[in-house]
Amino acid sequence: MGIMKSLMSDNVIVHNDVEISITIWLDAEINKKVENQNAQQQLRTIVNRFKTFEDANECEKYIRSKSSKQRLLLIVNDQQGRQIIPHIHALRQVISIYIYCKDKNENEQWTNQFSKVK
Repeated sequence: MGIMKSLMSDNVIVHNDVEISITIWLDAEINKKVENQNAQQQLRTIVNRFKTFEDANECEKYIRSKSSKQRLLLIVNDQQGRQIIPHIHALRQVISIYIYCKDKNENEQWTNQFSKVK
């Protein structure tokens, strides 16, 4: 999976030389697709703390409950990304957001305003 190669560095999730405290994956079908389940298994082997959410509101509550000293990485699909990113982008604990989508050009239009989106 492409996102795995983008995130891994020496079997630790790292972004701009900062070790990630918690990796969060938001997708309404996170546990329904075999490819998502396989990716989860891979992520669990390289991250200490990995949490999945199907609901954007629950995910946002969880992110807001974390200390601003923690460093969170969010993986999200474009549909739920449109919902959650405007609400959590400014939070200090969110250091990077990876969006996976089918139409990169369309999604670049709305994500350009969010510097943490990769």
